[in-house]
Amino acid sequence: MTDTALAPIGRDLKIMGLVGTAHAASHFFHLVLPPLFPILKDEFGVSYTELGLLPSLFFAASGFGQSVAGFLVDHYGARRILLIGLSILSLAVIGYAMVGAFWMLIPLSILAGLGNAVFHPADLSILTSKVSPGRLGRAYGTHAISGNLGWAAAPALMITLAHFADWRTAVIVAGCIGLAIVAAFLIWGRDLADERQLDESGGHPRGLPTLADVRLLFSATILSCFAYFTFLAAALIGVQTFGVTAMVAIYEVQIETATAALTAFLLGSASGILLGGIAADRTSRHDLIAMGGMIAAAIAFAGIGLGLPPTYLLIAALAVAGFLSGTTSPSRDMLVRKAAPKGASGRVFGFVYSGLDLGSAVMPLALGILMDNDRPDLIFLSVSGFLIVTAATVIEVRKRR
Repeated sequence: MTDTALAPIGRDLKIMGLVGTAHAASHFFHLVLPPLFPILKDEFGVSYTELGLLPSLFFAASGFGQSVAGFLVDHYGARRILLIGLSILSLAVIGYAMVGAFWMLIPLSILAGLGNAVFHPADLSILTSKVSPGRLGRAYGTHAISGNLGWAAAPALMITLAHFADWRTAVIVAGCIGLAIVAAFLIWGRDLADERQLDESGGHPRGLPTLADVRLLFSATILSCFAYFTFLAAALIGVQTFGVTAMVAIYEVQIETATAALTAFLLGSASGILLGGIAADRTSRHDLIAMGGMIAAAIAFAGIGLGLPPTYLLIAALAVAGFLSGTTSPSRDMLVRKAAPKGASGRVFGFVYSGLDLGSAVMPLALGILMDNDRPDLIFLSVSGFLIVTAATVIEVRKRR
């Protein structure tokens, strides 16, 4: 398939739909436990700091595993690794329901994180190799939107199930949803199977770590992409974990209003991704889209942290901030695609996306300290600062491509 050829749209839509569903499941599982923290706190008699350790370990394990998963994707094929990872993640979540003490959640969170590690290298490798190049921007946009929808669905579903049944039933249902997606891939996703790519010079299977692989991943361009995702995750996790608490403190609104503002942020981001995917297919200056969106979102978050929007505009302000940041998502994936040599998309996407897990693992504990010291304004100001740094990394990526 050439860069200008387009496969039948039905085939591309099927690939986008299956991969997007898997990505939604990954993000859904990110927020399976956090909405249940008040219930778990009472049941196990632990503090919020101890509960916060669970997502930190989840993302630390995921970040460690992503680089390894990238090599496995290039060596064994993306579909196979994706299904193994989703199965591990789903079974670990079901395992949450079986624990009798808090400490048992710790190894299960680590196991779940290792299962989660496969998604970005596998998902994006499938999209890059299977979707028509002329539709890749929209494919990356669909992929990102699905993740946001997974985030948005988790809190409501988990709290509803816990309310009408109990938290153990809620996590079992969540895990079974993941296993159902595995079954869907086995039935309808057979054409996503990809053969191992061979090194053109020596005929050896790609994916086996070599010194050249290490040099590639630690090149200035790829490290700049890694930094982009690390600082972006630090910003996003700040909004998702402490945004509601910070808004309640700054604006003195009810928790329901603050939660609605967070939902508006996620839905605004999904809308921005949709527009950003169209824009990414119509321009070659993906760096300008990524930088412009991040800087504009940073300005919006700085205003929120300073308490500038009136309370009645708080929800709208978060929606705008989400929209601006969302427009950058497809373009950032296009930048990584351009930076990845042929046949190395799995390991490159795996490495740079592990930056998301690094930022997500470190920041909750750091931002918790700010909240404990009664500085909710610094939550959003920190988000703004991280977005500015994220935009700066794009300059380095563009300069070195």
